[in-house]
Amino acid sequence: MVIALVVLLVLSSIGLIAAVLLQSGRSAGLSGAITGAGESMFGKKKGMDELFAKLTAILAGVFLLSSLGLGMLLK
Repeated sequence: MVIALVVLLVLSSIGLIAAVLLQSGRSAGLSGAITGAGESMFGKKKGMDELFAKLTAILAGVFLLSSLGLGMLLK
């Protein structure tokens, strides 16, 4: 059980880092690099930002729950 939570925690943290970096900021961030492929797949750039915002929220929840569960198991 502990190993599964550690794996989930690592995967969610890597995914959370990637999702945050791919969001566009004031200077367009890293999402400008995938705009061409993203627009043909998900629509305009605003659609990509909404997708990354939802993905960030989901991954943050998974990260929070897995870290709390791991903390309770290892206590």
